[in-house]
Amino acid sequence: MVTVAATMTGTIALAGTAQADPQPSLQQIQEQVNKLHSDAIKATDVFNGVQEQADKLRETANRTQARVTDEQNQLNILRDQIGVVAADRYRGGTLPATLSLALSGDPENYLQKAQMIAQLDSQQAAKLRQIAAQARALSQDRTEASSQLAELEKLRTELNRNKTEIQGKLAEAERLLNTVTREQRAKILASSEHETAPGSGTPDRSSRDKPKDTPTTDVPASGRAAVAIQFARAQIGKWYGWGKTGPTNYDCSGLTQASWAAANVKLSRVTTTQINDGKRVTKAELQPGDLIFFNRDNSHVGLYIGGGRMIHAPRPGTQITEASIDTMYFYGAVRPG
Repeated sequence: MVTVAATMTGTIALAGTAQADPQPSLQQIQEQVNKLHSDAIKATDVFNGVQEQADKLRETANRTQARVTDEQNQLNILRDQIGVVAADRYRGGTLPATLSLALSGDPENYLQKAQMIAQLDSQQAAKLRQIAAQARALSQDRTEASSQLAELEKLRTELNRNKTEIQGKLAEAERLLNTVTREQRAKILASSEHETAPGSGTPDRSSRDKPKDTPTTDVPASGRAAVAIQFARAQIGKWYGWGKTGPTNYDCSGLTQASWAAANVKLSRVTTTQINDGKRVTKAELQPGDLIFFNRDNSHVGLYIGGGRMIHAPRPGTQITEASIDTMYFYGAVRPG
């Protein structure tokens, strides 16, 4: 016992003298949070893309299932009709044996036998051909529906995996933010470095993203663009929400999609596809209502409102706001409509 106690005491003493890991500096915390948020935003774009795929496939699968139900009903009606004909022939003592077999088996196989058709009148033969065609269509659509449902299940699994990844990164970023003061937290979240490269300092300016490229002609917003901007303005102050398209929270592409939807213009769900939802324009050609895409990987989008300003949902932990378009690397722009 004495030896064990002494050993334990020694171990405790060693643990007490060991140096604890140094606390990260504010700069390091900022870089880590920016990196985590950047990764989460990219993962959110993937999540949104998969969600869009799943939604479309679900609609397709529902239509296929409805078609299967309708085809089954039609097949039942046809079988009932040929059954009535068979019953009449049976009562008259003229029911061919092959017709009796067809009613209890697979009409497709019986139609392959020429002698059966020879024993049926034209009405019965035509009805059996209808049954066979309907049975083929039903079988094909059941196979298609099964395939679609299997693919949908794969997408659901992928969505759950993406969701877990995003939540993990956001939770770690929040843990780091909880180690700093409220003022430091606000400074970190106000930085735009998560949209360029961690530790890069001020946002990069390429040859296409210099002050001279600022829009030279700002026309007043009108028509559908004005409606989209009005909608976006009404969302200012609402919190960023990953994977959200409103009405209480939005991510960046969710906000632009909802804004233009208010003007009856349909945009796709993610930045990588929204950049194809309109006519490409240069930074100097920007007009209110245009979508502006940022970062070298096109991972952020905002709605241009004129005067070198935009409305956007910046990042997790922030609110929808109005900001300068010169705080991030300009990737491209499109004019919806």
